[in-house]
Amino acid sequence: MKNRCEWAKDEPNITYHDKEWGRSQHNDQKLFEFLILEGAQAGLSWSIILKHRDGYRKGFSDFDVLAVSKYTQKRVGQLLKDKSIIRNKLKINSAINNAQQFLKIQKEFGSFDYYIWGFVNYKQIKNKFKKLSDLPISTEISEKLSQDLKKRGFTFVGPTICYALMQAIGMVNDHTSKCFLYQK
Repeated sequence: MKNRCEWAKDEPNITYHDKEWGRSQHNDQKLFEFLILEGAQAGLSWSIILKHRDGYRKGFSDFDVLAVSKYTQKRVGQLLKDKSIIRNKLKINSAINNAQQFLKIQKEFGSFDYYIWGFVNYKQIKNKFKKLSDLPISTEISEKLSQDLKKRGFTFVGPTICYALMQAIGMVNDHTSKCFLYQK
């Protein structure tokens, strides 16, 4: 049996841990997906979000940022009836707003990838935590990222959400030292 990070005990967490979490992601569509999913997670467990991920793909146009940026309040009403996602009006409206802001960043920086990875000088930070309880919930970098995103009009992007995003897209590698993925 493989040693994994403590939080990856069952599905869908195991597959997510083994195939995605902590791996450097540079595709803007995937970065948008994680931005939306991390915002949706606020106040919930990540496994709940993973169980709703397919619903989010369908409900949010396979995370096509341009399509989501054009969603109307009629579409919000439809999403609020969709049991395959987290039906929270603030989070749904946030996803639409964040899509609009995401497009502005793409226009300014050429890509969201170039913008966000600039916060870590375009290189993954590899931490050396021994156990789950050693991991921070936010860092100085996630605070700066949060402040900058908020200044640009994003919502549901507090420092904790930003740190979770950084972990998800591999800006930081927080696999614990006993995890089989730590050295990769």
